[in-house]
Amino acid sequence: MGNRESIAGGQTAVLAKETYVWYRKFMMEYPSGLQTLHEFKTLLGLQGLNQKANQHVDQVYNTFDMNKDGFIDFLEFIAAVNLVVRGKMEQKLKWYFKLYDADGNGSIDKKELLNIFMNVQNLSGQITLSPEEFTNLVFHKIDINHDGKAATLLGVSVLTMRIDFRRIHQWHKKRSGSSGDCF
Repeated sequence: MGNRESIAGGQTAVLAKETYVWYRKFMMEYPSGLQTLHEFKTLLGLQGLNQKANQHVDQVYNTFDMNKDGFIDFLEFIAAVNLVVRGKMEQKLKWYFKLYDADGNGSIDKKELLNIFMNVQNLSGQITLSPEEFTNLVFHKIDINHDGKAATLLGVSVLTMRIDFRRIHQWHKKRSGSSGDCF
């Protein structure tokens, strides 16, 4: 196993030496050992956003704040880095699912899907396709049993097999003449 550890889901953890480097950088930047929401936004260059985009960034921050104390400590930070840098697609999808299941009921409904698309547009600044049009297009594909729910956490894998988001993205690019950077 060497310097790597296997963690839940077969994901390979960040090397011990890399973790030490990350720790030193984190502690130099945040001597208290805690990163605030403002510092998170500064790190990612996300100042001056509109209200909707700010709410989305707040939501992302809150999913990384696993103990819900209002701060990201080093363990939460390294878990986030590990997910983003080394996480498998299924792990990332589960994280996105958790992020967008706003009411926490274990499924994503049409309203939550609409919020996802509007958040992406707010962050990118590109509004080339009506959020309602996009939501209806995607929701039609993923509401398999017509119960008004796009997917459940257990259905995340099925969801990704059923929808080719690249085709939807290409359709959007053709229709809008956009470079497609909003996805």
